[in-house]
Amino acid sequence: MVRVLAAGTFDIIHLGHIKYLEEAKSMGDELIVVVAHDNTVRKKKHEPIMPQEVRRKIVESLKPVDKAVNGNDGDILEIVKEIRPDIIALGYDQDFDENELKRKLKEMGMDVKVVRCHKYAEGDLNGTRRIIRRIADKLASKKLYGGKLYEDSGDS
Repeated sequence: MVRVLAAGTFDIIHLGHIKYLEEAKSMGDELIVVVAHDNTVRKKKHEPIMPQEVRRKIVESLKPVDKAVNGNDGDILEIVKEIRPDIIALGYDQDFDENELKRKLKEMGMDVKVVRCHKYAEGDLNGTRRIIRRIADKLASKKLYGGKLYEDSGDS
């Protein structure tokens, strides 16, 4: 059985995430996804929109995913030691030097294949920042909900 590990923030799920996870799943038999810890998201990207446990539950419900786990706060390689994957599937835009990652894994005594997934470029809403920008633009131009935001409009 080939175990594949994929990781990410997954703050607003979009088609780019789905294509990444499908490609990762195609590399093996079992796909385990590490959902970034809220503090990691804050340090590397932005204030999370959804808490990590909510993001984890959503990711785990996706068809290609066999299991989703919360990432650790701190050394991101600790979770790799716990999961012991055969392959790590990196997203096309994830800020990892593949050779450096391989070197660190070898130092930890782990023989793990590291693969960079392809960019999914169809459409213009395949990134969280693009989706947020589109929502902000539509709100500003009053083209979304008539320019009004409701705390609980019943639209889920």
